[in-house]
Amino acid sequence: MAGHNKWSKVKHIKGAADAKKGKVFTKLVKELMVAARTGGADPDSNARLRAAIVAAKAASMPKDNIERAIKKGTGEVQDGSSIEEAAYEAYAPGGVAVIVEAATDNKNRTVAELRNLFKNNGGNLGESGSVAWMFQQCGLLIFDASKYSEDKVMEVALEAGAQDVNASDGGIEVTTDTTEIYKVKEVFDNVGMHPESAELSFVPKNKVKVEDKDTAQKLLKLLELVEDHEDVQKIHANFEMDDALFAELAGE
Repeated sequence: MAGHNKWSKVKHIKGAADAKKGKVFTKLVKELMVAARTGGADPDSNARLRAAIVAAKAASMPKDNIERAIKKGTGEVQDGSSIEEAAYEAYAPGGVAVIVEAATDNKNRTVAELRNLFKNNGGNLGESGSVAWMFQQCGLLIFDASKYSEDKVMEVALEAGAQDVNASDGGIEVTTDTTEIYKVKEVFDNVGMHPESAELSFVPKNKVKVEDKDTAQKLLKLLELVEDHEDVQKIHANFEMDDALFAELAGE
């Protein structure tokens, strides 16, 4: 399975710990602010904001917090902060390529801290363009294969105009054009089929097989540390790993 899907499992496993640290809300607030700033405060006409609101509600964020974040994003409420998006490219142990998406009020601080994280954990932060060519940006919806059959997902995906459907390791991935992801999601929602996640993603064109246990441990440790950084919103990596090794290291 591709690294982006493996990593979604890591995030699920460590989600409870993150919630205790309060970092989930911090990241959601930043996404709400950026989505509102770039697309406006009306979720009916701003698909990204609509998705951010759904994610915030799923994390039990209070309505007042959601509304305040949106108002900060549009400038209706001023608090002196300005959140910017940034993407960083890097290599992790095993030659794994990584794209880190962040939302920060200080790009210099964020890049310095990420550079140190990679450097101190067997990787290195690269220049712009160093790994982006290994990925294709698209919309990505992931469905639980225990809930929905591949045939049914395929049927609805074709009707919705999705690009491709792939099944692997208990998950069914639906890829879309970047501009069509929320339109495709709505078609699924309308027939009562709800994805585990729906987001813009960088899907690897080629994958790096990680088989050595020591390398795999270092890789997952680094990705957890990067994911734990308060400015990091998403991580995309082009690794694949045997399920047995992954389960052992992830604590499943």
